Amino acid sequence: MAISRRKFIGCIGAAALGNATGALGKAYGASNKHFKGYPDSFGVLHDITKCIGCRKCESACNAVNDLPEPRVPFDDLSVLDTRRRTDADVFTVVNRFQHEPYVFAKKQCNHCLEPACASACFVKAFTKTKQGAVIYDESLCVGCRYCMVACPFDVPAYEYHKALTPRVTKCTMCYPRLLEGKLPGCVEACPKNALVFGKRDELLKYAWKRIYAYPDQYTDHVYGEHEMGGTSWLYISGVSFSEVGMREDLGITSAPELTAGPLSAVPIVVGLWPVLLTGMYAISKRKDRIAQEEKAAAVAETIALSQEETQNKLDALREKMTREKTAAINFEVKKALEEAEKEAQETADQEQKPEPEAGSDSGESIEEDK
Repeated sequence: MAISRRKFIGCIGAAALGNATGALGKAYGASNKHFKGYPDSFGVLHDITKCIGCRKCESACNAVNDLPEPRVPFDDLSVLDTRRRTDADVFTVVNRFQHEPYVFAKKQCNHCLEPACASACFVKAFTKTKQGAVIYDESLCVGCRYCMVACPFDVPAYEYHKALTPRVTKCTMCYPRLLEGKLPGCVEACPKNALVFGKRDELLKYAWKRIYAYPDQYTDHVYGEHEMGGTSWLYISGVSFSEVGMREDLGITSAPELTAGPLSAVPIVVGLWPVLLTGMYAISKRKDRIAQEEKAAAVAETIALSQEETQNKLDALREKMTREKTAAINFEVKKALEEAEKEAQETADQEQKPEPEAGSDSGESIEEDK
């Protein structure tokens, strides 16, 4: 049963004890037994002398694999001015090399007979199929990216832009189409027969037949026949392969043979891997718990300080209001007392005013009559 990254991490604690005690012999490491490929497996022969750099193979690959549209359209050949490589959303590229005339060469996964990516992958996310394609199971992948380091052709890419569900991506030789009896998309789209699909053994015979028939047009070498133990993607060229960006220093030893010694320790590493991750997970959880506790304590302290500060402000406001109220009452009392005192004074003044003398008014009237 496939296991996702999330389940892998989630179950790592439970798996730790079992892996550390009884599953050391079940990890997938390399062996020193040479594998010559499945009988009647398929491959592709790329005749570099026939490639015209039209990028129709790139367009077909993009459509078949439902990849994002490129920034530069496929009919825009200005991209050939820059040397390119495959990436997470581009499974094949055609590059132009400075010769007279120009030479064009297509790059993609070479689908090794004994893939270095599969040899380096301790969870067996990569598989060499009987049809010849090297395929990838994302449900098994734990994201270690050892495959990217191991590949001598620098092909596997990683979806760094997908934070939650990243995958390793590469050409699959259109494996689903192979199962349906169809050609790989790039082969079907090539207008110049620069790509030939067939059984690997027959492709090798055809390649050598062309080299012998036209010795002036081809170098005396079929790239991929023996490189790294052999590949399912083969090449013939009119110039040295190093001149078209291909490594000629790989030798004929397969990846598992080269890594049998170092990777013999993989079972132990895989057995201890869950233990290590469990410890890291426990430390991480403890740090999270402590952080949560510290956060809760800080929040509680902040709330307490806030409440205390609010209470102090309320007390100060209450005291201020009490003082203002007392002052207002005192002012009104003083005002009332002053008004009462004023009124009493006026009354007293009225009472002390002298009365007019009697007869003074009648006398004046007699004098007036006279």
